[in-house]
Amino acid sequence: MAAPTVTTAHYVNGSFTDGDGDRIDVVNPATEEVIASVPAGTPADADAAVRAAASAFESWAATPLAERVAAVTRINDGLQARADELAATITAEVGTPITFSSKVQVVNPVGITAGVLEEVAAGALDPVTFGNSTVVREPIGVVAAITPWNFPLQQMVAKVTPALVAGNTVVLKPSEVAPLTAGLLATIIDEAGLPAGVFNMVHGTGPVIGEALAAHPLVDMVSFTGSTRAGRRVAAVGAETIKKIALELGGKSASVVLDDADLARAVKITVANCFMNNGQACSALTRLLVPADRHDEAVQVAAAAAAKYVPGDPALETTRIGPAVSAAQRDRVTDFIRKGVEEGAVLAAGGPDNPTDRGYFVQPTVFGGVRPDMTIAQEEIFGPVLAILPYKDEAEAIQIANGTQYGLAAGVFGADADRARAVAGKLRAGQVDINGAMFNTKAPFGGFKQSGNGREFGRFGLEEFTELKSIQA
Repeated sequence: MAAPTVTTAHYVNGSFTDGDGDRIDVVNPATEEVIASVPAGTPADADAAVRAAASAFESWAATPLAERVAAVTRINDGLQARADELAATITAEVGTPITFSSKVQVVNPVGITAGVLEEVAAGALDPVTFGNSTVVREPIGVVAAITPWNFPLQQMVAKVTPALVAGNTVVLKPSEVAPLTAGLLATIIDEAGLPAGVFNMVHGTGPVIGEALAAHPLVDMVSFTGSTRAGRRVAAVGAETIKKIALELGGKSASVVLDDADLARAVKITVANCFMNNGQACSALTRLLVPADRHDEAVQVAAAAAAKYVPGDPALETTRIGPAVSAAQRDRVTDFIRKGVEEGAVLAAGGPDNPTDRGYFVQPTVFGGVRPDMTIAQEEIFGPVLAILPYKDEAEAIQIANGTQYGLAAGVFGADADRARAVAGKLRAGQVDINGAMFNTKAPFGGFKQSGNGREFGRFGLEEFTELKSIQA
């Protein structure tokens, strides 16, 4: 796949700027070829972006809501107009199969923004009266949005558009692993005609730019999506200035198959969910919990389903699974696979060997006989690795499902709808799907425990970017 032609510059105070000094290579993970480079931002670049956002805040916050809605609508129109270019860019820099890029990675952000705008139209930002008090929602101020590489457009849009429509100004720090999609988004926002300083973007690494934004005294809120380890650091640094911190972190989501479920269907749906986006999704169902007496059957079905995910060129519409995003990520995943074998899990499909001569590919892998205390059952792998765990009864299934540090998502499969819903209610997770229910871009997304705090999408995601003020008269 040829390198997409997109801007690789910072965007500060209404202008694109290359910055000075070092650059960071962008690598196509399917070919291992360098396709572009972006500037390695400095603390001075971050400071300039924050000061531009701070200077623009008062005017933008005072801009009539209808005008902010119109601006964000133009941004969403731009996303739709450039859908093919965005999908191709995501595939080139992340390795996501082009069909998934087109149907999910680009479609979801449009739906997220549309959902936020619908909530605004329905009065989500309107004042509410309680007795002699009028409660208003006001913008927080300067929002630093720090986003990951796995769903680059979705995670940027989920922060940027609700923050802007609520009246905040934004400094975006996209992942240095997948910054080209961010360049396209910056171009779309520039073409939407926002006032200078309302939206800014600085490329660079987390330890440099992310740290500078989290620590900056003029940043009022940090909205971060990434690893739990990095989230802890953002929270610690941000606490020094008592800024609001919203964190969407890791996951080790369980798919609980009850004894009355259609086992084959449940297993196939779980495998598909686990392997989506090349296994690189924080909410992926990576633990499959099945009744002990049907464990072997579940392993057989999962292994057969995994065999249909043949690693290949993500630019081809027939490809179902592409590479890991980088050599480091591939090595991390294969190390986990080796750890699973060492700890006694049964390798039913896949393994640690590279299935191709070129590219950072990982074999889609299924483990059976997994114990809850095994590394592959506790730690987020972020690759196409499914762990199948047997349980003796419903109570143990719930205990195992809740038995990790994470609580981002979960799934429940069962024929009795009331029972399945009751089990869902006992799972400590921010989002639970029953019988493979569809993802909803208007429903709140976020986690319990060390999967983070705060919510994104829809009314609840919009409210994250506001402060409440009570006025008594």
